[in-house]
Amino acid sequence: MSAGGPVAVPAVADGSLGEILDAAARGVFPPPDGGVTVVPQPSPHTAGVVSFCAHAVVFTDADPRWVHDTLAADPGDPLAAPLCPPFLGALSAHTGRLVNNIDMVVQTRPLPGPPPLALREIDDPGHPRVARALRHRDDVRVWAADGGVAVLGRGLAGRWEAAVEVDAGTRGRGLGRALALALRHLVPEGAPLWAQIAPGNAPSVRAFQAAGYRPIGAEALLVRR
Repeated sequence: MSAGGPVAVPAVADGSLGEILDAAARGVFPPPDGGVTVVPQPSPHTAGVVSFCAHAVVFTDADPRWVHDTLAADPGDPLAAPLCPPFLGALSAHTGRLVNNIDMVVQTRPLPGPPPLALREIDDPGHPRVARALRHRDDVRVWAADGGVAVLGRGLAGRWEAAVEVDAGTRGRGLGRALALALRHLVPEGAPLWAQIAPGNAPSVRAFQAAGYRPIGAEALLVRR
């Protein structure tokens, strides 16, 4: 991101979601013009909406005309409509999918060297945290620390996604921040690293921001029933 804020570029109407996310990771965002870009789903598994500053990207295999007509019929704020219940409910019903949480999306760059935290990798597909991650991501790896776990995997449009979980008895001691920071050392290929956080989970929001993740936007994923 430049010192003056996000760099506005024309929306890639016929581009891929992956290209738009890659550009956002470089600080290059769709124009804040109140527009909506519709692109195909990156995989059969997930549809949804990614919202940037005054511009939303709807990724779905539904007819783009249906998307724009449905949004135009929403009597609410057009800037907010793509991530509001009326449109998400309509998209869910139209595609036969379920809406997950509306998440804050953060992103960061990798760091060199080993993580500054003692971790042991969990290589057990039956482990509850591994099994949960495998429902939503590919190439999943999970590490444990005393009092928490760190998860890395390929999620939306193949991006690398981070998640952490801290045991109730060890919260408030900075472990969440340490786990989020450790994942910056573990992401392969020098790739950008993303995370989705429920906005109401303020401790997690603070932990990821303290570990150097910056807010990018918000998103809602629609998954198969």
